[in-house]
Parts: sequence; structure tokens; C-alpha cells
Amino acid sequence: MAARSRIWAARAIALAADGIQIFAIPVFFGGVASSLNAALDLLVGVALVLLLGWHLAFLPSFIAELVPMLDIFPTWTATVLFVTRGRGAAPRG
Repeated sequence: MAARSRIWAARAIALAADGIQIFAIPVFFGGVASSLNAALDLLVGVALVLLLGWHLAFLPSFIAELVPMLDIFPTWTATVLFVTRGRGAAPRG
């Protein structure tokens, strides 16, 4: 898969995961569904590392996703945008 395709796939995964977590807050807030939220975060984290490689910026996102109500902030999307800034851009010159 080309670098540009991996970047866009990672961005789509991050947006989808954050969208699910933001719009399904009552479901993920506690109880049995919170384990689904943890599983979603684990799968998203693994997918993003496989697509983009390890970056130190992933560590705060993993931690933030463990804190209740902090995962309302779109941490995956923000992290992926940070990690991929400047990547896949057309060469200048």
C-alpha cells in the first residue's frame, strides 16, 4: 500500500473510531460496553501503528483513551493528524 493510501486509511480509521466514541457516549460510559470501548481503542491503536509505524505521540492517546470522559476529545484523530502532518505531500520544487 502506498504511503499516501496508508495515511488516508489511518485518518479514516481515527475519524470513525472517534465518531463512534463521541456519538455512543451513553453506551460506552460504563458497564459491559466499556470493555467494547477498550477493545475498540486497542484495535484502533494497533491498526494505526501498523499503518503509520510507532510514533511517540501515540502514547498520550493510549493513556487519554483510558481516562473516563477524556475520550470524548477526538484523540485518535488529533494524533493521526499530528503524526501525518507533512507526510504524503507533493514534492516541492
